[in-house]
Amino acid sequence: MTVPRTELLLRQPDIAWALFDLHLKELDDAACLWEPAPHCWTVRPDERGRWVADWQVPEPDPLPAVAIGWVTWHIGYWWTTVLGHCFRGGAPAREEIAWPGSAAAAAAWLGGLKDAWAAELTRLADADLDSAERTAGLPWGVEMTLADVAGWVTVELTKNVAEVGLLRTLYGARNRT
Repeated sequence: MTVPRTELLLRQPDIAWALFDLHLKELDDAACLWEPAPHCWTVRPDERGRWVADWQVPEPDPLPAVAIGWVTWHIGYWWTTVLGHCFRGGAPAREEIAWPGSAAAAAAWLGGLKDAWAAELTRLADADLDSAERTAGLPWGVEMTLADVAGWVTVELTKNVAEVGLLRTLYGARNRT
């Protein structure tokens, strides 16, 4: 039986995911790889055939536009990182987290991360949610409780879903007069 706060932390991303699912069903590879501006971060195969995401440290100012493929990679990156550090003893480096190579594979990958997140949260008690022990390894979660990080997951997912929705709209409108 899950605790009430965990139930809330499970329902919130489900709302964002319901909207995301509408977008995912309509995505194809061309939409994922479409670049909405000349200065755009995307995903592309490297010399080994792995789909890697554009990235720069420090981030440029202004930030570049992003492709849907990049946004889906970004969701996979931060969710893999959160799951790894909070529940699996560590996460791969950003450079090792590759985009799966197609819209369908990205949807399956992200759905698996969503399911893994829900499964981990379901097992937690209030004391786990109030602790910062599991979040200590996160690059951005230092001193945040697991409940804080779970809330951040919902906000970040919601933001990224909105980005995908806007990019899908722009992609669909690009040749209409």
